[in-house]
Amino acid sequence: MHLGRAFWRLLASSGFSNLADGTFKVVLPLVAVQITREPALIAGLVFALTLPWLVLTLPAGAVVDRFDRRVIMLAANTTRAALLAALAGAVALDVAGIGLLYAIALGVGAAEVLYDTCAHSLLPQVVARDRLPRANARLFAVELTANEFLGPAAAGLLVAAGAVVAFTVPAALWLVAVGVLLAVRGAFRVPRQQRTTLRADIAEGIRFLVRHRLLRALAAMVGVFNLASSATAAVFVLYAVGPGSAMGLTDRVFGLLLTTPAIGSLAGSLAAERLVARLGRARALGLGFTAGTLLLAAPAVTTDPYAVAAAFVVAGFGIAVLNVVAISLRQQVTPDRLLGRVNSAYRMVAWGTMPLGAALGGALAHLVGLRALFAVATALALTALFGLLTVTDRRIDEALRAVSPG
Repeated sequence: MHLGRAFWRLLASSGFSNLADGTFKVVLPLVAVQITREPALIAGLVFALTLPWLVLTLPAGAVVDRFDRRVIMLAANTTRAALLAALAGAVALDVAGIGLLYAIALGVGAAEVLYDTCAHSLLPQVVARDRLPRANARLFAVELTANEFLGPAAAGLLVAAGAVVAFTVPAALWLVAVGVLLAVRGAFRVPRQQRTTLRADIAEGIRFLVRHRLLRALAAMVGVFNLASSATAAVFVLYAVGPGSAMGLTDRVFGLLLTTPAIGSLAGSLAAERLVARLGRARALGLGFTAGTLLLAAPAVTTDPYAVAAAFVVAGFGIAVLNVVAISLRQQVTPDRLLGRVNSAYRMVAWGTMPLGAALGGALAHLVGLRALFAVATALALTALFGLLTVTDRRIDEALRAVSPG
């Protein structure tokens, strides 16, 4: 099926943007551990980076449904590039402390909320709805490869070259993404039938999600999983990096380890359509969640980097499959005029748990230790599977038929 020139340009822009994302999110804690190795402070960086998903997501969705989505994406990436350029300047002048890293993380996280909400809402305006699963599979393959494979691998090398270089490169990549997105022609503002308040717009999106049993259950499932995974991700650098850590990795090897989920993610993105055809959407989601928990479980049972890397590959495969299925379904059952708000309400539940997980991870690391934290988080993540009692193939088919023409 032909996806169109606009899609491929959007895909390229997303690739550069996600490469910047993946680089920055690994560079940030690697630079921070040169300032402090206090678990609560390191976990706090993940909290700051993800907090906007909890507090800004709902108004961001309403904004996305009011204005041109491409323009918002351009502004968000320009803002992120400017913030990192300022941070690189502060590092060069030797005035960058942990407080500044927190402030930049908050700013970058806020821009990410707007960018990602727009990106998922823009795609159905570029690609026909019956082609969304294939388009999402291609998009995820590129995004995950850039964000989780190339970005982390580059991060270790960039930190070795110095913090100024490490922050300058993702800033430049966001600017390249802006240039490519400018080539996507057209207006991407959804027509509005009447003037409404921002509050009323937000309420309408929340009502749609709350009343949609399928989307509501999916949001809760992903929220539980992200709560658990964020708890471990926030302190994984302390568990893995340094001569006194459990794994004893160098910065460079740590960056390479974080690329391994992307190997599985690439395969999972490309295999998602065939898996859904063979297993059905509900079983594919169950496979995705189960495999994804290996991301948390592996460090609980072994410190062997090769065993952890192998588990991360399988986890990446599962997470990619569940993402392709869940996001395609959300785009297919939600009207265009509500997509930004429903995406934001969904993500407030699904992603808003990440800063809470980061705070939980920092606290539990003090109380039970780093290794035990991974075991607790694994048990929590597995509870997401109870959502499959609601998310069944029968209910999915009913939801799709309800929005099909004729």
